[in-house]
Amino acid sequence: MEEYREYIRRKVIFSLLLTGALIFTFPFALGVGSYKLTFSQIWKAFFNHDGAAGMIVWNIRLPRVLTSIFVGASLAISGAVMQTLLKNPLASPFTMGISHGAMFGASLAILLFSGSEESTGRIMVENPYFIVLFAFTGSIIGVFIILSLARLKGLSPEAVILSGVAISSFFMAGTTLLHYFADELQLAAMVYWSFGDLGRTAWNELFLVIISFGIIFSYFVFKSWDLNAIEVDESVAKSLGIDTTKLRFFGIILASLIASITVAFVGVIGFIGLICPHMIRLIIGSDHRFLIPASALLGALILMVSDMFSKIILSPTVIPVGIITSFIGVPLFMYLLLRVEVRR
Repeated sequence: MEEYREYIRRKVIFSLLLTGALIFTFPFALGVGSYKLTFSQIWKAFFNHDGAAGMIVWNIRLPRVLTSIFVGASLAISGAVMQTLLKNPLASPFTMGISHGAMFGASLAILLFSGSEESTGRIMVENPYFIVLFAFTGSIIGVFIILSLARLKGLSPEAVILSGVAISSFFMAGTTLLHYFADELQLAAMVYWSFGDLGRTAWNELFLVIISFGIIFSYFVFKSWDLNAIEVDESVAKSLGIDTTKLRFFGIILASLIASITVAFVGVIGFIGLICPHMIRLIIGSDHRFLIPASALLGALILMVSDMFSKIILSPTVIPVGIITSFIGVPLFMYLLLRVEVRR
């Protein structure tokens, strides 16, 4: 009993440390930008919306920082659940074709519904929500194709991942074809969308991201014992009365849905869904009662810090955060691979 208490205590303490780090970093994230804000200005801005600081905090900084928190958390739990249900350490929203499908959908919307202003040379989209709608549709289509094949043909988890790679390649080819027919301004808009940008969301979009995260996160926490059982062995899960086929199907759908919503609003952000669950597993293990919340906290923290770096490195120029996460993610992923190999 004492060993179990110690087992739980270590995981709780680590989760509390992540929560503390997230809370500690939050005001720094609000203060970073081309217009520097002190802690005193940030505190006053929460109670005074009319001043310059209040306008910046409430209209720009706060939506952006909250977007980084919930998008990072969404991508991380999506990756954690996919890796468990597909029994593949490389499973993530990207290997399932979600990001590439969204990129194709957004590029198609830009090609069909955009034009340029002669006076400014800027590209204008007839309705910006067309891009979101097309990106979401593209991301979810590939997932449903893969899951339909898996359900009808009984594909193995390995075959599902390979199907995701094939779907990703198909969407990449389609996106390249759209690039070929786009003019210079449209091509620039397509490429910029693919970088990932947390500044695209306003309060309306942010509320949708938060609501979808809350519902799907709660479902996965509720199913954490079932996920633990399927992590141990498929036959063990079945012997406990768990419908593994149903759990895998709906689990992947929900994990894909939450990733699709975030990618549709902010663009492609790489490696968060892949590396965060692995980092948590190496530190506190694979107990999903703690893996899912801790992955969400770490994903939120990494993306928020990455967004801070994106505003600092070439200030006042803001680098798309998707570029930063790729630079951070590659060495972290290589380190994790080497550490796993050494342990073996």
